[in-house]
Formats: sequence, structure tokens, C-alpha cells
Amino acid sequence: MRRSALRGVTVAAVATALVVGSPLAAQAATYPSDSTKPDLVSLLNGYDQYWTSTGKNDLHGTVNDPATLATNDRLTSWINQHATKAQQFTALQDAEYDNATNTAYDQSFTVSEGLGDALSKLFVQGRNDGDLPLVNALINSSNGTSGAYVGTGDAKAHYSYPRPYLPTDTAATLPAGDDTASCNPATVNASSLAANRTGKAWADAKGNLTITRVPAVTDTTHQFSPNDVVLDAGYGQKGICTGGSYPSGHTTTAYQAGITLATLVPELAPEILARASEAGNDRIVLGVHYPLDIMGGRIDGEAALAARWSDTQYRTEVLEPARAELTGYLEAKCGGTLADCIAAEKPYTDDPYGGQAMPGGTAQVVTDRASAAKVYRERMTYGFAKTGTAGLAPSVPTGASNLLLSTFPTLTDAQRTAVLAQTEIASGYPLDQSGTASGSWERLDLAAATSATVAVAADGTATVVSTGGDARVVSGVLTAPEGTSVEAGKPIALAGTGLPAGSTLQVVLRSDPVVVGTLTVGADGTATGSVTVPASTTAGAHTLDLVDASGASVLVSPLAITVTAAPATGGTGTGTGGTGGTGTGTGSTGTVPAGVHLPVVSG
Repeated sequence: MRRSALRGVTVAAVATALVVGSPLAAQAATYPSDSTKPDLVSLLNGYDQYWTSTGKNDLHGTVNDPATLATNDRLTSWINQHATKAQQFTALQDAEYDNATNTAYDQSFTVSEGLGDALSKLFVQGRNDGDLPLVNALINSSNGTSGAYVGTGDAKAHYSYPRPYLPTDTAATLPAGDDTASCNPATVNASSLAANRTGKAWADAKGNLTITRVPAVTDTTHQFSPNDVVLDAGYGQKGICTGGSYPSGHTTTAYQAGITLATLVPELAPEILARASEAGNDRIVLGVHYPLDIMGGRIDGEAALAARWSDTQYRTEVLEPARAELTGYLEAKCGGTLADCIAAEKPYTDDPYGGQAMPGGTAQVVTDRASAAKVYRERMTYGFAKTGTAGLAPSVPTGASNLLLSTFPTLTDAQRTAVLAQTEIASGYPLDQSGTASGSWERLDLAAATSATVAVAADGTATVVSTGGDARVVSGVLTAPEGTSVEAGKPIALAGTGLPAGSTLQVVLRSDPVVVGTLTVGADGTATGSVTVPASTTAGAHTLDLVDASGASVLVSPLAITVTAAPATGGTGTGTGGTGGTGTGTGSTGTVPAGVHLPVVSG
């Protein structure tokens, strides 16, 4: 069984430290990034546009942007009121922090659902059995060197915004069991928001936001711990009721754990990131946070992990060994390569609202990688109207490119930065700091970036071709040495460079996709050969593409050719290509095999 690094620390001390956003220190500073943590107050100061606190950490202040904060309220109430019972239970799981006796679990366990049903079970088993010591020391949410790298205590005190479930009415009666001394509505309330809430459909006559508390339950599933674990959102606890809402400490922790795990297992990064976004959203499900809080927590996690991955010593001594440990463990327990294990399991899925679409958005249903990336992007803005300048150029923060080191190890720093720039969202949404010295963490779409197909041209220019699939780099170039004009029914000579070494690629003619032959690539990534253009091919502009066994193109761009009309007698439509260089090619017409999905390229 795993052993606690917190043995001897009281449960109360653990709970208080983590609820207010101050992780317990694991050890003295050892790495450069230990003493250069991101300043969350300045990182999150876009919030000043919407709210100014009194500066007394008393949950009171001035509303600066009534419309944006009203949207914040509306979305919070809707999510809280429409989450399914299953999602409420997951939200309580995501609220859990491990205790001093190490008999519970935390977000670093729950976000592992992004690994898929089989690998998540192995991950949990490995940590509970003590077989993943490097991973556990890195990722755990109590004192992990990345999982609990930054805390939100100072930021919460600075912005001091009241939580959604706190009454606006200072004379409200607390539910039984609440700490009536620490959470007394006479002083602990949302009265500064009364004018902005009164008369709204999502609040009562006194301006109290419509929020339903999710009752405590006991988790007997043993999904993340071999023990029964009491799950309680902590509404009536001092650390929750008096702690500022912005930014979300739980979400910050979930993203620190989630981004860490995504960089350790980049093959499943989009799903893990989507699960981290679910953990953040679950704070809204419980009614203890707003969407803006969740967006701030994501920013915290991104900046934190970028700092860690940018620390060369920490990366080589902590992150990379943990990644090797986890990969080796998962493959040994699964009994195959990581790719084989992923292909054989059920991926992460979610349906938080039972198919109901949230205001201004979708039902946020996750069924596969593409939908995971889509939901992740939707939760980046939650459908807020833009409050800043639209149309600004990409604003990738310094160091952010290092978050893609494990996903795209062959790309340069400039190329990884280009991937982030091309996949980020538009400027102007809440909390965007485009154009500032720190850049915009708010705009980074890591789910898109880690699921991108990137084409690298001969001059080194990196172009994102698509997102929502497997992260891959293509640099193939296909040419026609004897000319790009060919008569229907005749062969055309081809030469390729920058291709996947040792692979056999199908040559696909478009517009109507038809496989016209194959090219076998040599060890140096080159191939030569010829294929015959079918006699029935319509005269005009077409393209030739090279695709791998999955149907994905390996070319930076397809080869444009011109087909001229065949003589009236026509041709046979078949042929044998020549050989040359280090690769070979054969030509034979045929339809695209069933199950092979070809990228859409106009011809």
C-alpha cells in the first residue's frame, strides 16, 4: 500500500491548508523553479475588470462589469441545477483531498480517468500499491512537486469574491451542521452582489443565487482507494465559506495534476486535459465556484507546469524519470505497447447534463478524442461575451512551448510555439492578457495543440494541418520528376522525401479518392516509383497523396497534377511502377479500402 508523505500531520491541518489554496511544502527548494514560481495575483489580474475587492479579504467589493458577472451567475446556477446525479457524485470525488492517514484520494487520482478505463485502473493500482513512487511524489495534490507546486491562497485573499452558495441576504439562516460562528451570514455573505442579482431569473427575491447543495455521501466504489471514503463538499466549513472564490484552488490543483499526467502520457493528453476540465467544471456543479474561477484555475495550472517543464534540471531529474517509470509500469501490467493498450481499451467519456445543452453552449458530451478536444475548448470561455480587444495576434507566453516537449520532441522551440499560436483561441475573452509581457495563458488550447497534425516544410515552417486526432508531425514532400502532366491511362513517375522510414504508403488519386499504387519508403525516408492514372480519370486538375495504414496523409501538401484526356481507345487502367533510389513503387487502381479514412483534400 502507498505510504503517506504527511504522516504525523493532522487531518485538520491538511484540510485547512488545501481548502484555502496553500499546499503543504514537501521539501526545501532543490530546483531553480522552486524559487521562481508564477505570481498568480498578477497572472490573474484580468479579473480586476469585473470586480474590485475592498482589500480586506472580507468577500466584499465593487462590481465593475455587471453583465459579465451576471453571466457568471447564470451559468453557475444552470450547471448546478442541471448536473446529473452521476455527475454530482463525480464532483464530490473531485472535491476530495487525501488525509494524513493516506486512506482517501485526491484530484491526481480522479483525473486519471482520462487515461481510459483500463489504464486508469492500472495507474490507481500502481500508486496505491507503491509501485509508482516517482509518479506519486511528482503528481499528488497534497505535496507533489508538480501536483501541488503553486497555491492560490494569496490570490484568493487579494480578489476576495464570495462563493456562489453564500447568501446575499445577511439575515439568512444557515443549514444545520454549518459552522455558525465562522460562516455567519451577518458577515460572511455576498451582499455586495445583491444589486446585480435581484430580479434575475437565477436568483430569489432577495438576490440569493439559486444553488442547491450536493449532500455528503460515502464513496464505496473503491475506484480510487481501497477504503470507503466520506465525500463532503464542505459548504459549512470555515475554509470554504470564508475563502475567496477566485481563482479555484481545486481547479488549480486538478490542472497541475492533469497537465502533469498529460505530459507524462502525451498519447492521451487531449482526454486527460478534458478530464481535468471536468474536474474544474465539477466545482460549479457543487455550487462552490463560478466559470471565471475555473478559467483562472486553468491559467494557474498552465503557468505552473510550464515553469516546471522549462526548468532543465527539474525536467531531467524529476519529470522524465517519472514518465519512464509510468510508461514502463503501464506496458508491463497491460502486456503490450502503450499504443496497443490504448487501442484495446474504452476511452474516457462524460455526459454531465444528461444531454441538455447549457446556455450559449453544448451538452459537453465526451465520446472520443475529437469531442474531448471540443469540450475542452468550450470550457476555455464558457460562452462569455468578449470583454477585451478582439483580433489581436497570437500571444504565446514565454516557456509555454515546453508543455509540448513530450508531445512533439522532434520539433524546435520555435515550431512548438507556432503550434500553440495556431491552435490558441481568439483574443478578447475574459482574463485574456494578450499583448502584455506575460502573454496570454487564457488563450492556450492545449487539447488542440496536443492533438495536432503538424506539417513541417523544408524551410522549417510548422503549420497545423488539423486537430482532434493523433499528435503527429509530417514532413513528406512528393514530386513528379518527369512532370506533373499525365495522360489518363499512363504512368506518372514519383519521388518522395521526408517520409516515414520503412513504411509502405498508399498513393491516392483525388478528387474521387482511389488507391492507384504504393510506395515503399527506404531507411532514409525517400521513395521513388510510378503509378498509373486510371484511363477513366476525368481530364483536369487532381492531386496525389500518400497515406499511411490509418488513412492519414504523410505529406505537407498533396502533389497537384494535371490529367489530360486519354485517346478514344483508352488504356488498361493498370500498370507496374519502376524502382529507384531507396524506395520502390507499384501502380494499380482500386477503391479506398474499407476502414481507411482519408483526409479531405480538394483536387
